Amino acid sequence: MGTTNIKAPAIVILGKGALATARRIQQLYPQALIYGLAGRVEDGDRSYLEFGATLRQLYQQDTPIIALCAAGIVIRTLAPVLLEKGVEPPVLAVAEDGSAVVPLLGGLGGVNVMAREMAVALNTAAAITTSGELRFGTCLLNPPAGYALGDLELGKRFVSDLLSGESVRVEGAAPWLAQAQLPEDDQAQLAIHVGYDEREPSEHELLIYPRNVLVAVSGDLPDPAEAVKNALHESRIAVQALGCLLASKAEMANPALHAAADALSVPLRFTAAGMPAEMTQQVLPQLLPPLTPAAGVAIAVAPQPLDVSQIGCGRGRLAVIGLGPGATDFMIPAVKAELARANDVLGYETYVRMAGPFRADQVLHCTDNREEMLRARHAFELAAEGRSVVVVSSGDPGVFAMAAAVLEALHESDNPDWHRVDLHILPGVSASLATAALAGAPLGHDFCVMSLSDNLKPWEIIEKRLDLACQADLALAFYNPISRSRPWQLGRALEIVRQHRGPQTPVTLGRDIGRPAQTLRVITLGELTPEQVDMRTMVLIGSSLTCVFPRANGQSWVYTPRWYGAKPA
Repeated sequence: MGTTNIKAPAIVILGKGALATARRIQQLYPQALIYGLAGRVEDGDRSYLEFGATLRQLYQQDTPIIALCAAGIVIRTLAPVLLEKGVEPPVLAVAEDGSAVVPLLGGLGGVNVMAREMAVALNTAAAITTSGELRFGTCLLNPPAGYALGDLELGKRFVSDLLSGESVRVEGAAPWLAQAQLPEDDQAQLAIHVGYDEREPSEHELLIYPRNVLVAVSGDLPDPAEAVKNALHESRIAVQALGCLLASKAEMANPALHAAADALSVPLRFTAAGMPAEMTQQVLPQLLPPLTPAAGVAIAVAPQPLDVSQIGCGRGRLAVIGLGPGATDFMIPAVKAELARANDVLGYETYVRMAGPFRADQVLHCTDNREEMLRARHAFELAAEGRSVVVVSSGDPGVFAMAAAVLEALHESDNPDWHRVDLHILPGVSASLATAALAGAPLGHDFCVMSLSDNLKPWEIIEKRLDLACQADLALAFYNPISRSRPWQLGRALEIVRQHRGPQTPVTLGRDIGRPAQTLRVITLGELTPEQVDMRTMVLIGSSLTCVFPRANGQSWVYTPRWYGAKPA
């Protein structure tokens, strides 16, 4: 994506009229997702309900924003969060027909680079207003990927001096400045210095550091970040030139190393080599003269900025996610972020398709719903290769879904690479909770969640648990209530329930809740028959205190009061 380090942007549109332009921009940034307003845009990659809340959330998540609407709308929408401390991602307003591209925010985050890229793609002009960019044709305070700016505040004064008429000389290799219109003079007092050496900041120098330094580090150091800083200082190397930390694969799950990489704001990569000096020799043999390694630390300096993707491997990530009941509005932001970062997506095909759309570079592994353990093992195999993997469940992954299978596969494995994978379980809205919310609050007091499937547990256990739950007067939520291979179990379950509950007990039937064909019915236990239920139906049976009363629209509210026994005064 251009020459910047910018993450995939969000293209936000308000109506169908902007979709064609959005698609043209998406061709420039293939990993970008198009966010369309629900009810107006059906062909976007993601839908949203509120423009303002969506834009502010994207901004606070450091996501570049390309909004196809008037610039004033974007400014007023983001105004409440502009004074908050933190990141400032690029924000651009683009005319719906692509006739104007206006960079609004993120001058130091590459917004003008993006504006020029989009202007070329849309055959228009970018409305660049930054003085330095207009005068010199480049933003000196935003060096390209692989380089880091030394001091921002000193840099602003430096550029101000240039704009006031001072000349400048360039020291070191700065190929991206070759086409810039700088007022160069070999005798100039001001200098742009490009190099990895440690230097005292000066108002007469703009320091830019190539990220060409690799530090191999041992995982048994008490404070790896401090050890790296000390080693760099002793070697007169600027910490801003650090491009990567390298460690042994055996240390892949070491939290101290990950904390060090976070503290130093660099990637952490891993290699099979055992000692720091061996790591640098194995990974970067084409180095400048090697530096003397310190205890537990070895430094290597490459002639060019590091291509981190070619150094060792990263720690694999495996996220087990819950999609909720189906609608993207019920999907938590953390789940959406995992889907966006994934290299591989695994799951039952129906659920994988619900999680889309996907980019062309994402690999889908769709399997039968009964192949849970094979799917879990496959996920670990992919993640152990350093890939970012997502295993998809509907509802919540920990409720009769893939989280338990993934953990069971890990528990049974003696493969150390599997145990070093960065494993995360992300929650989702379970079907019972989604159905209950639509009906009101039938699970408002203590309740029991049960699966009526006897595929993985004996039917005798199901009957025993159901009987005890009914004795305890718990509201009941039935998953997997009936199927063609299990046509009689629901009828037997209802026989047990009716031994403890009266025929007027409220029953809520939610089918495909959160999906386009959703239906919700409120009936009584006396009216309920197995023929009214299928595998896609959630059955909620009230306790002795569950109440029903009419809504204004002719339907019913259902709730189980939070008190039990005597009603509080």
